[in-house]
Amino acid sequence: MLDLACGEGRHSLAAAALGARVTAVDRDEQALDAARQAAERQGVRVDWVRADLEQPWPDLGRFEAVLVFNYLDRDRMPLIREAVAPGGVLVMETFLASQTELGWGPTDPAHLLQPGELSRLVAPFEILHGREVLEPLEANRWRAVASVVAERTR
Repeated sequence: MLDLACGEGRHSLAAAALGARVTAVDRDEQALDAARQAAERQGVRVDWVRADLEQPWPDLGRFEAVLVFNYLDRDRMPLIREAVAPGGVLVMETFLASQTELGWGPTDPAHLLQPGELSRLVAPFEILHGREVLEPLEANRWRAVASVVAERTR
C-alpha cells in the first residue's frame, strides 16, 4: 500500500497494524519523525519516504492500494493513477470548494475540489464508491469533502 502526503502517518499506521506492507511519502521531515516514533511505539513497520510530491517523484513502484487524503495536485493525478497496479484501488478524499464557507481548512482553489471533479480526476478508473458530503467532525465543526474508491481495471 502507498500512502501519499501521509503527514504523521495516521492511515499508514492503521494499515500496518492490520498487516499491510506500507510505503508512506511526505515532504515534511518533522511529520515523518513523529510517524516513525509512533510506528516504533506501536511495533509496526512502515517504509517512510521523504519526498516532495511537487518535484520529480522517486521510483515508488506500483501498489495494490494507493491512499491520498487531504492532498490535491491535479497535475500529479497521472502519477497517482500510475502508482495503482492493475486491479488495485485508489482511495482518495479531500476538501470541496464549499469548505471555505465553513471558516477553516484550505482556501487556495488549487487545493479544493469542485462538485463532481474527483470522479473526473480518477478516470478512467471504475468508481466503486464515491461521495460528496458535508459532515460533522465535532459538535460545532463540519467539513465538506469528496471521496472515492476507484479500481484500476486496465
